[in-house]
Amino acid sequence: MASRFPAPWLDDLRSRSDIVQVISGYVELKKSGRKYWGLCPFHGEKTASFSVDAEQQLFYCFGCKTGGNVITFIMEIERCSYHEAVELLADRAHIPMPEMVNDDDWERRRTRRERLLGANREAAKFYHEMLFRPEGAASLAYLRKRGLSDSVIRKFGLGAAPDQWTALTDHLISSGYTLDELSSVGLTILKPPDEKGGKQRYFDMFRNRAIFPIIDMYKNVIAFGGRSLGKELPKYMNSSDTPVFNKRKGVYAANLLRQQRHLDHVILVEGYMDVVSLTQFGVDGVCATLGTSLTNEQARLLRRFAPEVYLGYDGDSAGQHAILRGLDILEAEGIPAKVLDFPDGLDPDEFIRRDGAEGFAKLPALPAAAYRLRRLKESFDLSQDEGKMNYVRKAAFVLAPLDPVGQETYIKTLMLETGFPYDALRKQIDSVSKKDDNPSSGPSGDLQEKHTPRPSPRRSEPTVSPEETAQEILLGLLATGQIPKDMVEEKDFEEDELKSLYVALVSGSSPASLLDLAPDDETRSRYSRILMSPVAESTDQMISMATQCLGRIRKASCQKQYAALMHQIQSMDPKDPAVPSLLRDAQEIQRKLDRMN
Repeated sequence: MASRFPAPWLDDLRSRSDIVQVISGYVELKKSGRKYWGLCPFHGEKTASFSVDAEQQLFYCFGCKTGGNVITFIMEIERCSYHEAVELLADRAHIPMPEMVNDDDWERRRTRRERLLGANREAAKFYHEMLFRPEGAASLAYLRKRGLSDSVIRKFGLGAAPDQWTALTDHLISSGYTLDELSSVGLTILKPPDEKGGKQRYFDMFRNRAIFPIIDMYKNVIAFGGRSLGKELPKYMNSSDTPVFNKRKGVYAANLLRQQRHLDHVILVEGYMDVVSLTQFGVDGVCATLGTSLTNEQARLLRRFAPEVYLGYDGDSAGQHAILRGLDILEAEGIPAKVLDFPDGLDPDEFIRRDGAEGFAKLPALPAAAYRLRRLKESFDLSQDEGKMNYVRKAAFVLAPLDPVGQETYIKTLMLETGFPYDALRKQIDSVSKKDDNPSSGPSGDLQEKHTPRPSPRRSEPTVSPEETAQEILLGLLATGQIPKDMVEEKDFEEDELKSLYVALVSGSSPASLLDLAPDDETRSRYSRILMSPVAESTDQMISMATQCLGRIRKASCQKQYAALMHQIQSMDPKDPAVPSLLRDAQEIQRKLDRMN
């Protein structure tokens, strides 16, 4: 894996990011012998096959064959890029990125960010405490009226902004935060001093509202949403972008999504209450956009949590229009999507409170093409021939990107809806397929269905010979630093990949650093398995294991040399003058083999 980061800086990052400590934040580990074991977070299992090697700073799952170092673990578990994983670990370890090493202002910016997040965290605690005091009675009554239980209120950290001008700001100032910080994070509105040059005037951003804290996937409170309790407008007020919050990049309930492993799909809804209600009824994987239409950044974030997204927008016209745009965004990012079909114009909150979790589980999830065809059909008068023809012409752009089986299904539907024969519909779709499609040609932008779910982590291991197994064990022993390097030679390894690992290890590279050189997942998995410390109780046992491996490797090498010589001799003319010399070489190799037995 190519890296733009300096090797010494990465070594420092890995040394400060202990793999056992990092993985323990996601997986319960128990020590057994020299390693730690737990249930693999990358595939469902009941027996622990996930191993972490504290000495080599590597992990490997013997079930799904996923392996790597601390950086690749973060890539897998957070479903992020190499660069993002490095940034996350550097932030946790309080290490400036390489480009910031000589940046004197970096520490000030980091400290300011931590203080702004601290102000948000303290504000969330204040709002939550207010909810259960007399000042929050109206907010609590509203949440109770919406059917929320105490447990779900606490799960989401819901709160109340009292009907007072400066309650929160005064509390945070008394906690040590400045007006500048509170204004920067969007909790306080500053007004110019009066004409007489008096004190700075201010008031709380949220007043007399039920509060929904927005928490990112790393459990940071980054912003707030507030629902008015009376006729105040807007009904929902959201934090503006701040130094710690960008509404284009996050989703509501990302912190809960991160806790839910092995989701088949994420359900994306429009409102905070939709998320809270569905969660209370036991629906997993629910989140919402943050006062914006779905963005590409949000789509990429959702892809970290599940391979597919279900759009569960409101049943009104605005919600249905947003679905079309959402499908375009998701498919542009290569994320398969379906649409939950809510009846009677209901939103998710209204529907689940009416029909319950059982009714929600039975909701049809329409493929993107089926939903687009439905919307197209609503746009044309199919009682008229012209309407039918225009409908089919537009429908062809929806169906052209599908595979032949998918097309067949929808062609039959079009036959019933329009009365046109199969051959005519097929020709219309084929004519679109042959064109160099313009992304804006169809009814809603990029119509291509890109079914590219995240691949299963389960990987198969090729069958290896006993000699190759011995070479791999030998590399694992060499990686421990417990056997003399001069015991082993480069010629003891046949395969180029194993030779390169040997050269890197004897040159002083750490096992964890070698994982960054793997060009793909399969190679990284193999490197992890090879470089994990072999099971041994002492250095003497390791040296004994290395001696056995070398014996097997060198004996096999001699056997191959002997076989090659004998094959060469048998193919030659017995009178060839080179034969006696080759026979002597074969005899010498045979004597070596006899000594090895």
